[in-house]
Amino acid sequence: MKLQSALSYISQDIQQIEKQIKEVTRTESSMIQVASHHLLEAGGKRIRPVFVLLSSKFGDDSQENIIDVAVALELIHMASLVHDDVIDHSTIRRGKPTVNAKWNNKTAMYTGDYVFARTLELLKPFEGNRLHNLLANAIHELCIGEIEQIRDKYSLDQNCFTYFKRIKRKTALLIATSTQLGAVAANASENVQQHLFRYGYYIGMSYQIIDDILDFTATEKQLGKPVGSDLMNGNLTLPTLLAFKDLSIYESVKAYFNNPANDAYSADINETIIKIRESEAIEQAYQMSRKYLDKALHEISFLPDQRAKKSLKQIANYLGKRQT
Repeated sequence: MKLQSALSYISQDIQQIEKQIKEVTRTESSMIQVASHHLLEAGGKRIRPVFVLLSSKFGDDSQENIIDVAVALELIHMASLVHDDVIDHSTIRRGKPTVNAKWNNKTAMYTGDYVFARTLELLKPFEGNRLHNLLANAIHELCIGEIEQIRDKYSLDQNCFTYFKRIKRKTALLIATSTQLGAVAANASENVQQHLFRYGYYIGMSYQIIDDILDFTATEKQLGKPVGSDLMNGNLTLPTLLAFKDLSIYESVKAYFNNPANDAYSADINETIIKIRESEAIEQAYQMSRKYLDKALHEISFLPDQRAKKSLKQIANYLGKRQT
């Protein structure tokens, strides 16, 4: 199943979102505009705005402001990527130079701040506090997740519980908010909103676990960045934590984390990345991802039968099997 075929009936809305993202990132500052458009042109799956659109189908999806909500969610995600790349000193994302690599850290940080500020402007026309409060909470949790990741860099004092709590904040809650806000903006029932929120949350957890698996199993060309870059940047993800049952892997990571600038340990960590890729930890991580995926599919079983429900199921299955 190709993702595009499942979404063909909302293709015009998706095109409108792409156009509006480009429009709202226009500014009198040529540097920030060029940097913003550079980030935009790096592409992405746009799953957050797609989830907003599909979730709105369970209410009154004729309201024009739904597109604004979809754009806002993607802008928040884009801003977080720019800040992530600065923190991780990343030079490549999706096969293209990051904003900080192409320009500098200051330009990247201000570009991220600008993109985020445009989100707030998009949502000003909305009446009431519910949509704003839900989005503010998601951003609040996202920031905590980012801070926790910075705190835990090159630290072995982590476990699977720490990991799941972090990806909940960094990834799952923003996707859950995407599915929920589409329904909120379309005035869908409270029951539908809650099922969509939980669907998005479980999808987000599964999505991030697979992302972290692919960081070991995909090629550099597929990833658009070096294989094992999370581990090399000092971030422990699920495959590594599960692979720590092999003490040789644990000791190698420990030596690297204690002195990541040492060329000898850097060479060793590349061998360790291969060992993790070939370990049982990869299949164990996939099993955990599938459990979250099953929970997501269970949540949408309660939704009214319509085309959007089928699309949500197709997307869940697609994301669960993706290779890039």
